[in-house]
Formats: sequence, structure tokens, C-alpha cells
Amino acid sequence: MNKHKILICEANDARRESLSRLLKNLDAEIVAVSSFSRAFRLLVEKSGFRVFVASLASLGGPPLQALSSLNKNGSQLSVIGLAKVQNSDAGIALLNKGLFDHLAAPDDLVGLYAAVKNELIKKDLIDKNEAYVKSLRKLRVDQSKNNKKTRDLEEIHDLTIENLMTALDLRDVETFGHSRTVAKYSQVLAKLLGIEDQTVLDNIRMGALLHDIGKIAIPDAILHKPGSLSAEEWEKIKLHPSLGYGLIREIKLVKEIGNIILFHHEHYDGTGYPHGLKKDKIPFEARIFALADALDAITAHRPYRKIRDFPAAKKEIIENSSSQFDPQTVEAFCSLKPEKWERIRFETTSYLPNFEEFSKLLKNIKS
Repeated sequence: MNKHKILICEANDARRESLSRLLKNLDAEIVAVSSFSRAFRLLVEKSGFRVFVASLASLGGPPLQALSSLNKNGSQLSVIGLAKVQNSDAGIALLNKGLFDHLAAPDDLVGLYAAVKNELIKKDLIDKNEAYVKSLRKLRVDQSKNNKKTRDLEEIHDLTIENLMTALDLRDVETFGHSRTVAKYSQVLAKLLGIEDQTVLDNIRMGALLHDIGKIAIPDAILHKPGSLSAEEWEKIKLHPSLGYGLIREIKLVKEIGNIILFHHEHYDGTGYPHGLKKDKIPFEARIFALADALDAITAHRPYRKIRDFPAAKKEIIENSSSQFDPQTVEAFCSLKPEKWERIRFETTSYLPNFEEFSKLLKNIKS
């Protein structure tokens, strides 16, 4: 750290030298001049002085006017006056005007030393505070930049996930748009069940988008087989939750996402797969998703059955409460009218091409 600079103004040569020797003990750079005019020029030149010690035979006239102008210019200079003050009221009046930080008698060298030392300590604290404020501002700017980068990365991450699921959907025209639809259903159900934490809701959405990621590892010959699957082929299909979990878990998989991928085919009565879990042993978010998944399967186009409406879906879901579905989740589902669920589906899939148009498009690409 650079030494503090102290300016001394004293007309008497011997006293000027004495004051210089005294204040050098503060490990400061001392500049001593004999006239106030010279001192004032040095101060106006902004030579970096932190303390000005002025020996004033008279506290009136030009010296006070000069000090007043320095004060008005917002100087951070500390001014210590050495003068005989006739009474305390006069000294207090000068201090209250803000022209001096301290007043000391010319012969009170200990008082002067203490006053200058305290001012230098104060300057150090001010410098440290300014450095801290500057550092804090920089940290805030950096944090703002980092937050923006984080948001950008999250957007890229979400877009990548959605593009990945679109690529998966393109393998199976019959279920195109399925992941986005069940993601929306899942979030709505989660809110109906009292989940308000936006991070958890976002994770449920991500888990829903990724739930069938394991099907990437299932051969097309099995995934698109027009007829019934053999027992061996069905066992391979049933591997997709575990395969999907294995594909994703290296990406610091959060709980809700992993639970939906791994457990979305578990049934409330324990007849599901891959682990045959029952009731509360099935993670809550997986129970939510299971109903959302079924709702879309019932009401969306499938080549092996006609589309059924939402009242029919509601009836089937109620019939399978406590067997396939968690009763609490079924109750939450039923709290919304079928027309509301139909509206949610429409708002989610309205931008997608209809099934016939997309089928033709995909066939042209593959041909």
C-alpha cells in the first residue's frame, strides 16, 4: 500500500522541522511548506494529500476562505488546525462549520499526533470500504452475467431435451407429440395435488419429456411391430425405463426426473414394472405421471384402437383407481371437468400437424 501523504504548513522553520520529525513516525510521506498560499496551490493540484496540518496565527481572513472552498469542492482531505482558540465556543463553532476535522493548541504535540493518526486510520477504513464497494459492484455485475449465462444454458438444455424427444417421437408417428402432452398434464396434476415449488414442477415436466428416452435403445423391429409382441419382445420393451434411467443418470439426474423415467410403469397395486412397487413405495411424481400418461394414451390416436373422448377416459381412470392409479391422484384428476383436460390438450398440441398429415410427411421422408 502507498504511504499516506501529509502536508504541513508552518512559517517558523524550527517548528516546521519539528512537526515533520514528529509525523514521520506515522510512516507517512511528509511535505512541509512555509506559506499558506504555497500549501493551497499544492492542495488544488490534487497531489494526493490525505491530511493537511495548518498552523494559523489568525483564524480569519484568506486562510478560512481557502479552506471553505476546498470543503465545498468535496475534498476528502482532513484538515487539522494548530491555533490558540480564545474560548471553547469559538473552537466548537469552527468545527461545526466543517472547516476543520480537529483543532489543537500549537504546543500540544501529543494531541496533534493522536489527531493525525486517527485521521489516517479513518482514511484506511474509507479506502477499504471503497475497495469493498467496488468489489461488491463487480461481483454483482459478474453475478448478473453468470445468471444470464445460466439462463441461456438452461434454455439451451431445455431446447436440447425437447429436440431429443422430438427425435424420439419421429421414430413413432403414432405417438408424435405424446411427451409434450403428458408433460403438461403432469404439471397440471402436480399443482392440483398441492405442489407449488417451481423447481419441482419444472423437474416433473422434464421427467415427463424424458420418460420414454430408453426406447432409443429398443430396436425398430420391436417398437414398430404391427402385430402382437412375443413374450421375449415384450420383456425387451419392459427394459426401457431402466435403459432410460441408465442413459440419463450421468447428467447429475435430479430426483423427480429420475423417478419418473424409472418408475412410470409401476402400478399402484404392485403389478407394474420394472420393480413391482406398491402404493407409497412408488415415488409421488411417478404416480402423477402414470395417470397423465394413461390420459394421453386413451384420448390420443393409436393405430390399434379408436380415439376415445375425455369423459370415457375419466370413466376408465376411475375404474382403475387403487389398481393402476393412486386414488389421491385420481381424485385430483376428477376435480377438473373433462372439458378442461380437453382444453389443456388442445392448447398443448394445436401447433402440431394432424396425424394424417404427419404420417404422409414421414412416409415421404423415409421413401
